[in-house]
Amino acid sequence: MKAFVAGATGETGRRIVKQLVDRGIPVRALVRDLEKARSILPSEVELIKGDVLDKADLVGAIADSTVILCATGAKPGFDPTQPYKVDLEGTKNLVDAAKAKGIEHFVLVTSLCTSQLFHPLNLFWLILVWKKQAEEYLQKSGLTYTIVRPGGLKNEDNADRIVMSSADTLNDGSIPRAKVAQVCVESVFQPNARNKIVEIVAKPEAAEQPFEALFASVV
Repeated sequence: MKAFVAGATGETGRRIVKQLVDRGIPVRALVRDLEKARSILPSEVELIKGDVLDKADLVGAIADSTVILCATGAKPGFDPTQPYKVDLEGTKNLVDAAKAKGIEHFVLVTSLCTSQLFHPLNLFWLILVWKKQAEEYLQKSGLTYTIVRPGGLKNEDNADRIVMSSADTLNDGSIPRAKVAQVCVESVFQPNARNKIVEIVAKPEAAEQPFEALFASVV
């Protein structure tokens, strides 16, 4: 296995990279700023300068990778086209490149509530709308996929246990990014994670469950 990570220097992406490296999985990281990436990511990671919006370069960037984990996302700002470009068009470009390369598994990080048109997050230039369309594009691509929808993201880890549920069943809650990264990496090893949308939050009162059981519980 060799993993290609898009959004590798983001708060969630860098944690995905660390999880992969800790498990001994070779990583190619797509980054826009090489200097920033060198200061953030483990030294053994292969850095590839590029952007998901540069469709022509993605097939070459993926190279001999066998799985893709995508943690890209538009940052809040004043450009109303940014969520559309990054969260939809960028993901579509990556899915198309993955198909061209015969990628074995595509893991996409989106968000809780992507199906809720009137959610407050859509005030940020319809970001959930574009994430939802990106999910649907991946689902229709023919690729093996896992779509991970986390609740509110926390930078600090905690001892709360992961709660995993089927699409459109969780409406609130939060989860540390480190646990999101765990779910993403585990999904490429778990047969029960294939071709599923999983919604995840973390709660102190939740029972501890192995990932095999968590993914198996999602229909």
